[in-house]
Amino acid sequence: MKIKNLTSMLIYVIGAELVGALSALFTGSFSELFMKYNPPPLMPPAPVFPVVWAILYALMGFSAYLISESPDKAASKKALTIYYAQLFLNFLWSIVFFRFEAFLAAAVILIAMLILIVIMTVKFYRIKPLAAYLNIPYIIWVTFAAYLNIATVVIN
Repeated sequence: MKIKNLTSMLIYVIGAELVGALSALFTGSFSELFMKYNPPPLMPPAPVFPVVWAILYALMGFSAYLISESPDKAASKKALTIYYAQLFLNFLWSIVFFRFEAFLAAAVILIAMLILIVIMTVKFYRIKPLAAYLNIPYIIWVTFAAYLNIATVVIN
């Protein structure tokens, strides 16, 4: 695979990473949250989260770049609209969950985000299958995050 436009690719990847970084900045310290509340079973150690998210944001950004390079600009625009919508929900989720401790509202956001991610992945697949495959780890992680979020609601 040849990268046609390195600058564009970097903008997409760094842009996705910045969304995560800004969300984390507005979220504040999330490790203290589970000192106040009971953590759900299967909760990974806190240092796992930033590493996983950094990888996922890079994969998301690169997949969006691949879609942006598609010659089918109409399909690309629709797919990227879904990408930006789910990215916005991604940005909001950690703030709602960790900063405001609104676990139920966060669960609703996360379920909506997961639905958008699946729709986005299907749209990406129709344009460029590799772009869709790059989002499979994201779907798996967000599904796991939904479990953790909903379990937090139930346990606490």
